[in-house]
Amino acid sequence: MKFEHKPVLLQECIENLKIKPDGIYVDGTMGGAGHSKEIYRRLGQNGMLLGIDQDAYALQVAGQRVKESGGQARLELENSNFKFIKSICGKHNIEAVDGILLDLGVSSHQLDEAERGFSYQHDAPLDMRMDRRQELDAGIIVNKFSRDELRDIIRDYGEEKWAARIAEFIEKARAKGRIETTWQLVDIIKAAIPSSARREGPHPAKRTFQALRIAVNDELGILKKTIHDGFEILKPGGRFCIITFHSLEDRIVKNEFLSIARPCSCPSEFPVCVCGKKPEAEIITRKPITASDGEMEENPRARSAKLRVIEKISLI
Repeated sequence: MKFEHKPVLLQECIENLKIKPDGIYVDGTMGGAGHSKEIYRRLGQNGMLLGIDQDAYALQVAGQRVKESGGQARLELENSNFKFIKSICGKHNIEAVDGILLDLGVSSHQLDEAERGFSYQHDAPLDMRMDRRQELDAGIIVNKFSRDELRDIIRDYGEEKWAARIAEFIEKARAKGRIETTWQLVDIIKAAIPSSARREGPHPAKRTFQALRIAVNDELGILKKTIHDGFEILKPGGRFCIITFHSLEDRIVKNEFLSIARPCSCPSEFPVCVCGKKPEAEIITRKPITASDGEMEENPRARSAKLRVIEKISLI
């Protein structure tokens, strides 16, 4: 199977990574290699690119595309989750890196591959696992989690105001038989949300599907951990670029970057800092970088993309 991947904010990422020919770079979400190819092309013979992806097929295709793009740099691939970035780097004898990129969007390939169950636009088994080796999937959450747990997931991860009602309708529906497919769930969500609330705005199932995907893959917990682990292995002058696609992710990136760049924990009423915590980074993007009108027209999936960048500074 072939699939196309349009990388979002490509030039902005490349510019902000400040790629050095002999540098070591990590693409933690290699996907279709849209970003990786451009990173690799800028590396010299002594450079290195480490590509990580949970999707084994996507990683295989990405590796081939990078190799075909030209260049002589070292290329290493890992079928894993970027939450293991420190141990993966250790496995490849990498002590520190010059740049890290994370693109947190679900790849076009995963959305378009109907049987993965990510999309409410295709009828498929309730799955949504980015790593098919894990046990927890959307079907387990929908059919086994309590009504209160479902409500909290849909409300907190989907920011869905009808979360309680959707959870109630799911509970009633599964009492009659297991909910197996995405379209079964879509029908339940549509029934739960009053018709007047469905006339405007996004597809009524969008927020619930987002919430389930985040819960299945523990995306927010992993993101917070990875920001700190990734920053720890950055060289001074190295940059960490993260592309997010919804407010929950963006808020985490913004706050964690701030906690690294402004670590002082003294009460606000203190006239001077006494905690002694020193900034370890400079925030490069005071406001997130967003896609141009031209890119949004060419690639609608770029509309909600936001890029934030932080640079490690030397404490010496």
